[in-house]
Amino acid sequence: MSLAVTLASTSKSRRALLAAAGVEAESAAPNVDEEAFRNTMRANKLPVREQAMQLAELKAMRVSSKRSGLVIGGDQMLALGDQAFDKPADLEAAKNHLRQLSGKSHTLETAIVVCEDGAPVWRHLARPKLTMRPLTEEYIENYVSTCGDALLSTVGAYQLEGLGAQLFARIEGDYFSILGLPLLPLLDYLRIRKVLPT
Repeated sequence: MSLAVTLASTSKSRRALLAAAGVEAESAAPNVDEEAFRNTMRANKLPVREQAMQLAELKAMRVSSKRSGLVIGGDQMLALGDQAFDKPADLEAAKNHLRQLSGKSHTLETAIVVCEDGAPVWRHLARPKLTMRPLTEEYIENYVSTCGDALLSTVGAYQLEGLGAQLFARIEGDYFSILGLPLLPLLDYLRIRKVLPT
């Protein structure tokens, strides 16, 4: 009998990626105060990639302490140099994100941690790099009004699988990781653990 798999997240996109790849996983809310945890890490001047990794681990450990099997925790943060971006609070904040990212390259620090029996057993960090083309103010206004509140669920105020593709000049890295889950390395690990057939 294969191990049960739980996703320590209520993210519809991460769960959909797993389901489409043939991974049966239940979702469980980790009940973590992400904002407070991020604020503490930033006060301690942790690199953005380390912030993402620690938050992914915290989510997985929180759920794994209550559930058997493998628990997957993930987190994604956008790094523009040393500056971390969170999901925009409203559409005005989304416009400000896009103004700051316009014409520049940023990294999506995409961390994933698998826990078992309350302890981490596997970690992976993907770091796709995206270069946004220069955007006019008119384009930003039109883009945000067209996409609306959907932009508030992503750290960069864009969804690459939709109109967000038009924002970019160049992308380096794994598509799944850009969407928030380093899927291919995770599938490798699940095959090692006999959750998936080899």
